[in-house]
Amino acid sequence: MLLYPNAKINLGLRITERRPDGYHNLQTIFYPIDLSDILEVTMPFEHTGQCHIETTGLPLDTPPSGNILLSAYNAFTALKQIPSIALHLHKIIPTGAGLGGGSADAAYLLKALNRTLAQPLTDQQLHTLAATLGADCPFFLHGTPAIARGIGDQLTPINPGLRGYHILLVKPPVHISTREAYAGITPHRPDTDIRDIITRPIEEWPGLLLNDFEPIAFRQYPHMAQIKQTLYDNGALYASMTGSGSAIYGIYKAKPTPPQFPGCFTWQGLMQY
Repeated sequence: MLLYPNAKINLGLRITERRPDGYHNLQTIFYPIDLSDILEVTMPFEHTGQCHIETTGLPLDTPPSGNILLSAYNAFTALKQIPSIALHLHKIIPTGAGLGGGSADAAYLLKALNRTLAQPLTDQQLHTLAATLGADCPFFLHGTPAIARGIGDQLTPINPGLRGYHILLVKPPVHISTREAYAGITPHRPDTDIRDIITRPIEEWPGLLLNDFEPIAFRQYPHMAQIKQTLYDNGALYASMTGSGSAIYGIYKAKPTPPQFPGCFTWQGLMQY
């Protein structure tokens, strides 16, 4: 079977407190975009070992033995017996970008494996399993915009009213470690809840809908701040870094003519929600 795990962007990202378990509580909006990997799943598959992974496309930031797809397969087979499988991942979503590509790959694999069972896991069981792989993994099980709280696994559907807008995404050749990014964060509760901000016209979002990781990333990589400013200069109504970086996006009313971003990965799409 062929799967097309899609990326996401964050509309705002505030880190509200550090938890006793060492993780952080946050509030953000996960928003799906049409930028997708291609994942081919073949089962049953006779091979040494239970899950054979091949990759093409953009380079990964982990070896096959550390791929989240293998973690997803192992976690699923700890609960349900399934045959050995072969996976071919053609990577299109850049890694280290804040786009959730790895989490999307894992979530789509979990959904695909679950569909093969005569007695599949319940939605709640699948959600719980996905959360063990990554805080944003449960979002990709559903793939529609949602306010995320907790560590990112407490999801509330929302319609941000962006259907028909255009998005331009720019990912510079910078890989930002999520662990290092969180180390630089001082948690605080924002004055305005993200649900209240998102109801305002998009022209009012700049200065209100903030990503707490931006100042950290922009101090270390000043050219990222310039990319964001270039998107505004190019007519974006709102621009932001997504996740802990390093991808930056702009939202436009009409399809933009992209400026030149030498050495950067760029992508354009139409927003669906």
